[in-house]
Amino acid sequence: MTPGPRARLLDGVIDHFGQHGIGDTSLRALAEALGTSHRMLIYHFGSREGLLAEVTREVEARQRALMQQTYDAGLSPSAAAAQYWEQTVEATLRYGPLFFELAAHAAQGREHAASLRAELIAAWLPPLADLCRAIGIREDQVEPHARLALGAARGLLLDLLVTGDREQVARSAELLTRLLLLSAENA
Repeated sequence: MTPGPRARLLDGVIDHFGQHGIGDTSLRALAEALGTSHRMLIYHFGSREGLLAEVTREVEARQRALMQQTYDAGLSPSAAAAQYWEQTVEATLRYGPLFFELAAHAAQGREHAASLRAELIAAWLPPLADLCRAIGIREDQVEPHARLALGAARGLLLDLLVTGDREQVARSAELLTRLLLLSAENA
């Protein structure tokens, strides 16, 4: 199925931001780079903030799909976690500042990020809960472990963006994986 104009524009925006960063890019400058008009961006996304929220939503959806593909690849849980972490780090280096800025907007109750308020956590919990079950976490402990994994991973990604210390953050991510697997073993 061929994607519609909105989906094609969104893909173009994501590719553009991935190559050039987001910064203070205006809708006019972005439209010019994409070979469209800023009015088309407004038509499909409402505003710059609406477009950025949609970019965040789509990048997050792609990350969840990538997580599922990685864990479905037949690797050991620790190998899958390490592979997925590296892929997440690369995405975070591109889109992390936008994600955390819009997450702050959602926490502040800003209108353009209202839908993100519910999605940024809730969309991740079911697939993370499934992973917790798959590694053997007891059912009564699945949700707290899923929330812990999400919160800790996001904290580590923020640490990476703030400090740039990829090595230490990676070591901490490995520790998080070991702790989750140890918790499953002791269930």
